[in-house]
Amino acid sequence: MERLNYHHLLYFWMVAREGTVARAAAKLRLAQPTLSGQIHALEGALNEKLFERAGRGLRLTEMGRMVFRYADEIFALGRELAESVRGQPTGRPLRLTVGVSDGMPKLVAYRLIEPALGLPQPVRLVVHEQSTERLLAALALHELDVVLTDRLAPPSVSVQAFNHLLGACGATLFAAPKLAAKYRRRFPKSLDGAPFLLPGETSTLRRALEQWFERQRIRPRIVGEFDDSTLIKVFGQAGAGVFAAPSIIESSVRKQYGVAVVGHLDKVRERFYAVSAERRLKHPGIIAITEGARRELFA
Repeated sequence: MERLNYHHLLYFWMVAREGTVARAAAKLRLAQPTLSGQIHALEGALNEKLFERAGRGLRLTEMGRMVFRYADEIFALGRELAESVRGQPTGRPLRLTVGVSDGMPKLVAYRLIEPALGLPQPVRLVVHEQSTERLLAALALHELDVVLTDRLAPPSVSVQAFNHLLGACGATLFAAPKLAAKYRRRFPKSLDGAPFLLPGETSTLRRALEQWFERQRIRPRIVGEFDDSTLIKVFGQAGAGVFAAPSIIESSVRKQYGVAVVGHLDKVRERFYAVSAERRLKHPGIIAITEGARRELFA
């Protein structure tokens, strides 16, 4: 057998995980014929068939399953090597690439990442904001070191990902000072019919709020729905309605937007996670994020 081509092995590994050439090609940003050609080259080098047709998709042969297990270990070791090298002092800034879920409040993201900037060695921070699903795909391709999100990586996602709980907190309701004074009286019953600004439909906070409203038999008047956590605060600052934010950033929201507290919803819980490709965290920046969250932010 000729020397193993690890690019071919990576392409095989991605196709095996995704189940189809089309999905793997999209994640690798390669043309499907190119990817198919690389797989055939690997099969030729091994002199074994690795895939067989299964409906519209592909299924690993017995030999393919064995090669996949080896490939999984090889690329896991590669990740460990990269993490170890990245964590060694070299005189260059330590690069930390973080994916932030688009549903994550910006102030929470900052508070979570802040400890990584306080490491003894210089840190070069790169932050990408997208949907959790896209970030997990980037994590699988080692384009990210960690994903910060307010939801667990679902079991249906075909990437190896480990959820590390950073902490949980309740929610605080805010409004412009005059509005807050009005709805603070007789809280929470005062919220029935009150103008309310809701997070977007994909937000975990929105679902928790709607469940709380139902339990309390409260029907606020929904004025607006916002995917962007900063925009909802700007509208709240202008007096458009009451809005919610995680209680861990209560002080920052009050100071930054000049709003006042309407009330606290301790039973409306939000959880935040760091999702990594490794079970054991090694990158100093990620360790600083997780330890800072657990010891300080959510303590």
